[in-house]
Amino acid sequence: MKRFLVVGLAVSFLLAGIVSYYASAHPDGLERVAEQVGFADTAEDSTTADGPFADYSVTGVDDDRLSGGLAGIVGAATVLVLAGGLTWALRRRTASGASADSGASADSGADHGGD
Repeated sequence: MKRFLVVGLAVSFLLAGIVSYYASAHPDGLERVAEQVGFADTAEDSTTADGPFADYSVTGVDDDRLSGGLAGIVGAATVLVLAGGLTWALRRRTASGASADSGASADSGADHGGD
């Protein structure tokens, strides 16, 4: 199981780092409609437009390929950490709830056994 997870992580990070460079530079659906209808020029920059990962690149890295690849790897790692943390928290919560329920069952069974 560990080997499967390690290989899966390696493939994920490899894809995030390499394939992200080849993502389409064409506008997405909303941008395309805005251009066709004629209100694309009214768009304003996001408050995070000057952030460290704006435009799917890493600020301060001059090589476009490397910058996009690093942004892809950081994005994949962020999703992994968030999903892993959420899974861990929910499993822990479920496990503690199950042990509390089984303790309550044992107590109630003891009460019925004495009747």
